[in-house]
Order: sequence, then structure tokens, then C-alpha cells
Amino acid sequence: MKSENITSVREFIFLGFTGSLRIQSLLFLIFLVVYIITCLGNVVIITITRSDYRLHTPMYFFISNLSFLDLWYTSSTSPKMLANFLSERKTISFIGCITQLYFCLSLGVTENFLLAAMAYDRYVAICNPLRYAVLMSKRVCIQLVIGCWFTGFLSIVMPATFIAMLPYCASNVINQIFCDISPLIQLSCSDTHILEKLNFITAIIVILGTFFMITVSYIRIVSTILRISSSAGRKKAFSTCASHLMVVLFYYGPIIFMYIRPNADSSLDLDKVMAVFCCIVTPMLNPIIYSFRNKEVKHALIKVISRKRMFSLNEAVR
Repeated sequence: MKSENITSVREFIFLGFTGSLRIQSLLFLIFLVVYIITCLGNVVIITITRSDYRLHTPMYFFISNLSFLDLWYTSSTSPKMLANFLSERKTISFIGCITQLYFCLSLGVTENFLLAAMAYDRYVAICNPLRYAVLMSKRVCIQLVIGCWFTGFLSIVMPATFIAMLPYCASNVINQIFCDISPLIQLSCSDTHILEKLNFITAIIVILGTFFMITVSYIRIVSTILRISSSAGRKKAFSTCASHLMVVLFYYGPIIFMYIRPNADSSLDLDKVMAVFCCIVTPMLNPIIYSFRNKEVKHALIKVISRKRMFSLNEAVR
């Protein structure tokens, strides 16, 4: 036992980012702008991929699902964090904390599987172009997306249940910006050695497992691209993967640092920075990356804007 002073914890207090009221207000404005940009960016991606028939392909089907996922992923942490910047007591109820933990981690795991599915889509498109329509049919794409969501939410049920059943000591201060596994385990009064190992193994299987699948897919993709005779063909083939590859690098860097460490106790302060990048910055960057590095998305966006302008002019004339 870590301590004999076991209490019934009804709420937790986020340590978050400390500082004066002026600094807290500035952080609130910064993260509010980031959250608004994230929501607008992902809604735009979803809208244009649904409205433009030229984007009704497997690749854009996965991109729209990634935007939908990122919309909820950042919303699982940002609203509460924004409210805490303006509050003297940065508290969250016990039930609220476990709920946030479950949804944030479930959505994060789902993103791992979805990025792996997107890598498989690019692998089939470049390495097996003649069979692409069969291997990546609408039915297969829907099954892959459903599988990603189902596996993501199912895999966190057991860890979240164990965390909820832990006895907690007198301290209820979470050294993080949201309810995460590592800081909650540190507050427990019980022996959490087995639970820490279980969570570490789960993280290795999910994070490194999907990252390995993505890596293998891109090794095969690069090998195929290098065998293309024309430089224009190589450039075109690589351009279809560049956006996804950038998203993968931005996403996996922080989560590997946060969760693939046997001993995370000494790096919780740095974990807060990684958590901001993973849960808040990356969901904002994803639609920007897909917009600026993809001609089809840019053309569809211009088309939607032009259509809205024409509609506004017609309404003004009336």
C-alpha cells in the first residue's frame, strides 16, 4: 500500500498550466482560437468531401472520418480545459474524470487504427492499382471504419474500469490537463504495479502495433514508387501519400513519448506539453495539411465558396 490514508474521492483538481491570472487569460484566448479553428477546419473537410462527388473515393472517405474523429477527440478535453483557465478551482467530478478518460483514450486508440487503415488504402492504391476498386470497395471501407471505432472503444473498457475501481489517497491533484491514466495511477493508494504493466503492454500493442503496420505499408509503397520509370509518375504517386505521412508523424511522435515509457513518473510536466500537441494541436493541423497539400480538396473548397457567394448574390438581388 502506498498510504493508509484512504479517502473517498469525489472530485479531482487539475494542476494544468500554472501562472498568474493574466497568463491564464492569455492561454484561454490562445486555446480558444485553436479550438475554434480545429472545429471549423474539420467541419469544412467533412462538408466538402460529402458535397463534391469527385471526392467520393475511399481516400476521402477515410479523411472525412478522420476529421469527424478529430472533432470529437479535441472536444473531449478542450471545453473543460478552457473552463479551467477561467476558474479558481480547476476541478472535475470523479464520474466526469473517468468519463473523460474513457472517451479521450477511446478516440485516441480509434485514431491509431484509422491511420493504419488509411495507410493500407494508400498501399492498395499504389501497389495494387488494378485491384483497388475490389479491395477497397465501399463495403470494405465502411467495415474498416466500423472496425476501427469498435476496437478503439472496446479496448479502453477494461483499463477505464480498473482505474475507476482504484482506491485513492488524500491527494486528488492531477498533474495533467485532462484525466489520463498515468497521473491517476499515481494518486492511488493500492499496489498498481500490475495495472501499470497492463497499460504499458496495451499501449505497445495498440501504438507500436499500428505504427508497425503503417511503416510496413510505406516501405512497400516507397519500394513500388521507386520502380516507376517516369519522374512525373513517381511524384504523383508520392503526392497521394505525403499528407497522410505528415499526419502520422505529427500524431505518433507525442503519443509514443507519452505512453511508450516503462517509467513515466518523472516526465509528467513534459507530458502536459505532449498532451496539448496530441489532443489539441494535431486535430487542428490535420485539416490544414489535407487542405494545403491536396489539389482536389483545394478545388472543392473553392467550389463551395464560389457556390455560397453566388447564393448570397442571388439572395441580395431578390
